[in-house]
Amino acid sequence: MQTSLKDLLAHGADAAPAISAPGRTALSYRELRALVDATLASLNALGAGRNDRVAIVLNNGPEMATCYMACASGTTSAPLNPAYRADEFEFYLSDLNAKLLIVEQGSSSPAIAVAQKLGVRVVDLIVEPGAPAGSFRLAARDGGGAPAAAQGGYGEAGDVGMVLHTSAPPRGRRSCRCRSATSAPRQPTSGRRCSSRPATSA
Repeated sequence: MQTSLKDLLAHGADAAPAISAPGRTALSYRELRALVDATLASLNALGAGRNDRVAIVLNNGPEMATCYMACASGTTSAPLNPAYRADEFEFYLSDLNAKLLIVEQGSSSPAIAVAQKLGVRVVDLIVEPGAPAGSFRLAARDGGGAPAAAQGGYGEAGDVGMVLHTSAPPRGRRSCRCRSATSAPRQPTSGRRCSSRPATSA
């Protein structure tokens, strides 16, 4: 039996806390499921769907966790280290062939200028004042629209949920591709299938 991220999220009781952070209201499983639904709808409306690469450059925190989870549920999530230099972002965004780049609202990360140079659309992650931990909405920084994604909604068995670039000297940079569905029910952290292969530049 295949188990997707959507299936795993469905196990949490509606009122049970799913994401928490010091000094902030916890996000319940009901709210997390709604957030994932809304995020996928936003990504699909911006032209990113199943197996499209969505780069994420966010600082560690509850919004990074929920954004990654939402993106991996219906696109190919590609988190990148916010500390990378411009030349590193250029390599990774080119190698990924990313369709979108998600950054914090107001961010001046060098990834933004690189994305604009490469024609990768920049999307702001916006956290409203007083929002529960992990809650956010997405908005294109240019304010424009885009053709809807060809394959929207949640990922299916065989779709790639994440591409993670790592360093593996002496063979150089590698990418780890993780499937969005597993055969290990209720094991969201250890049941993902992952294969590592060299990353090649575009």
